[in-house]
Amino acid sequence: MLRFLPVWFVLLLPLAVSAQQARITGKVLNPARQPLELATVAVKGTTLATQTGPEGVFELRVAAQQELVLLVRYLGYQELERTVQPQPGGTLHVELILQPDSQQLGTLDVRGKNHQDTREQVSVTKLDPRDIKSLPSAFGDFNKVLVTLPGVTSNNELSSTYAVRGGNYDENLVYVNNIEIYRPFLITAGQQEGLSFVNPDLVADISFSSGGWQPKYGDKLSSVLNIQYKQPKDFAASVSGGLTGGTLHLESASKNRKVSYLLGARHKNSRYLLQGLPVDGRYNPVFTDAQAYIHLDLAKDTVPSGRTTLGILGSYARNNYSVEPETQVTTFGTRQSPLRLAVGFEGQELMEYTTYQAGLNLTHRFTDDYTTEVILSAVHSWEREFREVEAYYRLCDVSTSGNNIGECQQELGFGTQYDHARNTLLARIGTAEIRNSWRMGQGSNLQFGAKATSENISDELSEYGFVDSADYVFQNYFLRSQLGLNTMRYSGFVQHTFELDSLKTITYGLRATYWDYNQELNISPRVQYAFISRHNPDLSFKAALGLYYQPPFYRELRNFEGELNPLLKAQRAVHAIVGSDYLFKAWGRDFKLTTEAYYKSMTNVIPYDIDNVRLRYYARNNAKAYAAGLDVRVNGEFIPGAESWLSLGLLTTKEDVQGDSSFIYNAQGEVTGRQEQGYIRRPTDQLVNVGVFFQDHLPDNPTIRMSLNLVYGSGLPFGPPRRPEYRNAFDGKSYKRVDLGFSKLIVLESDLVERKKASLESLWIGLEVLNLIDAKNRISYTYVNDVNGLTYAVPNFLTGRRLNLRFVAKF
Repeated sequence: MLRFLPVWFVLLLPLAVSAQQARITGKVLNPARQPLELATVAVKGTTLATQTGPEGVFELRVAAQQELVLLVRYLGYQELERTVQPQPGGTLHVELILQPDSQQLGTLDVRGKNHQDTREQVSVTKLDPRDIKSLPSAFGDFNKVLVTLPGVTSNNELSSTYAVRGGNYDENLVYVNNIEIYRPFLITAGQQEGLSFVNPDLVADISFSSGGWQPKYGDKLSSVLNIQYKQPKDFAASVSGGLTGGTLHLESASKNRKVSYLLGARHKNSRYLLQGLPVDGRYNPVFTDAQAYIHLDLAKDTVPSGRTTLGILGSYARNNYSVEPETQVTTFGTRQSPLRLAVGFEGQELMEYTTYQAGLNLTHRFTDDYTTEVILSAVHSWEREFREVEAYYRLCDVSTSGNNIGECQQELGFGTQYDHARNTLLARIGTAEIRNSWRMGQGSNLQFGAKATSENISDELSEYGFVDSADYVFQNYFLRSQLGLNTMRYSGFVQHTFELDSLKTITYGLRATYWDYNQELNISPRVQYAFISRHNPDLSFKAALGLYYQPPFYRELRNFEGELNPLLKAQRAVHAIVGSDYLFKAWGRDFKLTTEAYYKSMTNVIPYDIDNVRLRYYARNNAKAYAAGLDVRVNGEFIPGAESWLSLGLLTTKEDVQGDSSFIYNAQGEVTGRQEQGYIRRPTDQLVNVGVFFQDHLPDNPTIRMSLNLVYGSGLPFGPPRRPEYRNAFDGKSYKRVDLGFSKLIVLESDLVERKKASLESLWIGLEVLNLIDAKNRISYTYVNDVNGLTYAVPNFLTGRRLNLRFVAKF
């Protein structure tokens, strides 16, 4: 055995040396806790040194059980020394904060990397999650804060859907921790919707892009909402409640903070709000969801290093909407010639949507410069839509004078309308994705990845309706089919971000998609460029140009007759955007003015009609379209300590549909031919959109606050169904809504160190006035014929003024 001692000595020597070593990891930050990239971290008196990465992170391997002095240098900041004594085989984590050097800063402008700064990104807005909770809205829904941003519209307070820069509700991407989120298929009216997927109590970071986004994001035409859930370090909890529902959330972490979790549950009952609708009846709208997010640090270190992490997201949502409508009375027309429609109902509607979603995100940092993410997700959605409603209606004109003022004086039409539906849909979607990020050098970052998605959808449709009006009965519509879809989608991307210098950044790349159902391959080149003015660091400019495809999903494939079109191709859009950001001071506080002009040229367009929030696609690539507009937003602390903003959007969007010809009449009213209509307004053509979110508080008591949410949108076009010559031919009324909230925050005076873990920390109490101006907003139209064959568009109104009480208790 003695002859093998030299061999054993050679083999065990590295282990012995390793046991005498230790790791020092940490971050270098400025006083605002922004990371400082390329700061030098050295061991004083030795040649051992390293530089920080883009997040300000560094790592050193040093001799253990020795008192060492770390020396940190960064241009424009004071030199910092920190004494440490790492233990053998262990990891010591330190946080180093550098203070500005006033002498150097007097002659040199030092700009640290701030990842909350969007001046180097096109059409990207960062939002503070704290503002969402104070936003007055019907359900405290997350998406309502998006409606206050420029270019984003939603004319329905009961719905979480939104349209961006002339697109529709199906053209928006939503990610939570890089896991794509899907919305239900069968929703027909806003009041049937449950809660949006994103739970505001769990959110840490919000990034919203309204166009021109990078290749790493997926394949839609309008927007990207990217949400990151929190990674808590300490215990916290909250309970909230109000007249429309309540929430519960818990968050905590293990003692070594290597495991953290979030739990959130929400319940909504919109009966109180629906009682303000024109249709009287027995409503039972109940919506419940629960979410959990667990984050694990899988590295062997005793403290979190972030080298290998696993995120687990799970959610369950059940929406149950039932109503037995009874009566409806709608007065419309003009002041000189008012009309009234009175309706009596029999029957009921039942809509159920149950969705399960799970996702895993495994991230490993091979080196400080190379990171890989593996993402697995699955969605199981079961939807049921039952309807059996018969309506008896009476149309009359209303007396405007005499003793019978306000009463019907002559019947113009009467009849019945019957609607039947038995629709069920089962969707199962599974996704596997890999994403890589490689920092190739200073100011150079390469990202690339691939994704495969399996879609299995079973759909059974059974709908029909008929109208008995003016002594004759005709079938209004009939739809019966059983459909199935089992397909695979593949996509991949590569993009390179390069800092030409400290003021100029360019991002360019490609995205590719393939769908085996229509065997279509698409390639999307995209480029962004941004620069900060050398003469005025507060002024920056940016531009983007890219090709975007939206391969059809199941909803686009199905036409009005309930048939799938396997030849349908992806819609295509070219985004061209130019804009600027200007940072300025007013009243001694910081503000930001963002301006962007955009143009979207679209081909292979699939036309659609909007009925409430239901999209009915033509399932044909028989149109071309464009959208052009200007978005302006100014945000800052108009009131000290309270972020507010004002947004303005100007838009025009039109489309040219093949085969939408209209009749040509001569002077005698005779039809002499047909002609194509050319470009007409798209269903989302809203010329002016204004959004305001404003906060205020008492000067000497910031715990008493006021929050204002104001939305104005000019009228959307509309037209009678199944009449292509009148499609979107009429101007709708504008949408106006003001929600006002008053709140009081009660902070309990207690020592946060000594108080019990689950003790009450604060209580927030709010009173909200929803639809303060009691605006009569219209969401859709019911078309009724009179005895003379004239068709009337009878408006369906949204909710009126309502009071809402809310409370939030934090632990």
